[in-house]
Amino acid sequence: QVQLVESGGGLVQAGGSLRLSCAASGRTFSSYGTGWFRQAPGKEREFVAVISGGGVRRYYSDSAKGRFTISKDNAKNTVYLQMNSLKPEDTAVYYCAAQTDGPFGSGHAADFGSWGQGTQVTVSS
Repeated sequence: QVQLVESGGGLVQAGGSLRLSCAASGRTFSSYGTGWFRQAPGKEREFVAVISGGGVRRYYSDSAKGRFTISKDNAKNTVYLQMNSLKPEDTAVYYCAAQTDGPFGSGHAADFGSWGQGTQVTVSS
């Protein structure tokens, strides 16, 4: 079983940066991919990025590509999401989750489990 806890959210001005962390415990961290999703009020949960268990493969949504970077430190059992050039439309609750099914990079929330509690990111204009 996997437990995930997000941190690092907050309030930032447009153009600013934040780094989110996702601390994992339970199953061997390097054995599964970990993804970031986000959900804005009144909207469906949206895929942001995913990284493979070994940290070699990464896949981003179009909205994240070029601005966000996903990375992981297997020694610290932590996945990071570095977010730069933030925009007001990035405002959402950000969740990390472990990939449990589907091909790598599927981006479907149904292929992920062990969701964390989320961390709020608010970008002011």
